[in-house]
Amino acid sequence: MSIFEVHINTIMKNIILTLFIILSCCDIKAQNENIKPKLVVGIVIDQMRYDYLTRFYNRYGNGGFKRMINDGFNCKNNHFNYIPTKTGPGHASIFTGTTPKYHGILGNDWYDKDLRQNVNCVQDDTVLAVGTDTNQTKDGKMSPNRMLTTTFADENRLFTQMKGKTIGISIKHRGAILPAGHAANAAFWLDYEHNGNGNWITSSYYMKDLPQWVKNFNKSNITESYFKVWNTLYDINSYTESGSDLNAFERIFKGKESATFPYDLQTLKKDNGNFKIIAESPFGNSLITDFAIQAIDAEGLGKDDVTDVLTVSYSSTDKVGHDFGPNSVEIQDTYLRLDLDLERLFNALDDKVGKGEYTVFLSSDHGTPHVPKYLLSNKIPAGLFDESKMFDEMNAFLEKEVQVSNLILSRINNQIYLDHDKINANDLDLKDLKQRIALRLLKYKLIDKVYITSEINQFVGPDGFLETLLNNGHSQKRSGDLMFVYNPAVFKDTQWNRTGTDHHSGFNYDTHVPLIFYGKGIKHGETLQKTEITDIAPTISALLGISFPNATIGKPLEFVLD
Repeated sequence: MSIFEVHINTIMKNIILTLFIILSCCDIKAQNENIKPKLVVGIVIDQMRYDYLTRFYNRYGNGGFKRMINDGFNCKNNHFNYIPTKTGPGHASIFTGTTPKYHGILGNDWYDKDLRQNVNCVQDDTVLAVGTDTNQTKDGKMSPNRMLTTTFADENRLFTQMKGKTIGISIKHRGAILPAGHAANAAFWLDYEHNGNGNWITSSYYMKDLPQWVKNFNKSNITESYFKVWNTLYDINSYTESGSDLNAFERIFKGKESATFPYDLQTLKKDNGNFKIIAESPFGNSLITDFAIQAIDAEGLGKDDVTDVLTVSYSSTDKVGHDFGPNSVEIQDTYLRLDLDLERLFNALDDKVGKGEYTVFLSSDHGTPHVPKYLLSNKIPAGLFDESKMFDEMNAFLEKEVQVSNLILSRINNQIYLDHDKINANDLDLKDLKQRIALRLLKYKLIDKVYITSEINQFVGPDGFLETLLNNGHSQKRSGDLMFVYNPAVFKDTQWNRTGTDHHSGFNYDTHVPLIFYGKGIKHGETLQKTEITDIAPTISALLGISFPNATIGKPLEFVLD
């Protein structure tokens, strides 16, 4: 073979090799694009204990919870990793992959040291309500402005050059706003508080006017159609997984003589907040499903190869849980009906986005304990603590000790906020003052632990299970000067809490919640390995091949991804 022929052969081989590399890269890119779902749906079920999956499992159909469990990946030992376990921080943590220490959402409300008043986690007085009368309600003056970090939905928007849409939906404003993040196209919630008009609304943070499809939904009779009788879905005698319908542990709606079925919402609405009665029944979840399906259609979610994000927070489970508690027939019926709503949502996704073209995860923002009075009736320790009385007693105690009145400004979220202006003006020793308060608080029977922060409000508790959770929930700028922890199954005593239940703690009944992944890119399986709520956002980010939210502390669950 001549030198010329050898040279030609070498050139041809290089051309072939180059073409092979180019085609291989194109094929890899095509495969990577094919892995990405067209739509990610993040479902949060407000106040869902993990054991609602197992306790009601045999009563569920095959198209809702069971579809996700049987065809998806079930993380059976999933927990929150901070205190307090509340709705606002729960939704923020799921979608940011971090805890209140970094995202700043300390509770549904907290004490603002600069404003010297309590503020809501999504309160924003710089925006206007859209879809409701701004002069009559503050429920529309909301945005994610108090959340300090990004969500995975934000990162997807940035990655796709803002082409991937994000829509957040919930009856509660915080359940719609925080998951969708800062760069969302829209967040919609129901105007139901303070005798609201029952419209789906938003704020000027997102838009100046409601989309026509939302206006059409509001003009329809869909919401009003749920002013109907709530009776059990099946024969009430078949609800053997729950306690007696008639008991002394549940809230009684105004206009009812007992907390028993049936509930005629049309009759009860006048004395129970009008549209609020829908939110406090399983029909609120049905309404959310109606609206979410309409949003998928109207917003064209999942219609192209650029991934969109839809967040859906089912709020009525929390409302019913607070009113009736985990052992009630009402909560069981609510979950059996929610199972049907999930099936309806999944069927709509199959039809509108395509089977195998979307990914869903389902979790909860917190759990809940059994009703304290119910536990006490079964000789299990529990109780209610009068925080208002404690607040007055502690201020009186300090006035007697140091001759300065009203040194405690707030006692929200199991935290004590002190008046630093008065402390400085009276030349009081801050460390000494905190120690006196801590010792006094420990004298209360139902308070088990008290923690004092440093001079610059840094958490300095010892290492330990609850201490780690408290540290993860502590913000140096936004948290109080002292924190206290109740005994298990104890929460604050209010008129609202004397029946039904509440949540806030780092105990298993509040931290152990479902986590199920389903759909495109997800393996089939289950694990008892401990996972944490902050693992969800990096897992979805890894699936999408995008940056993790900017303060994520969780890890991608690689055993979930296909």
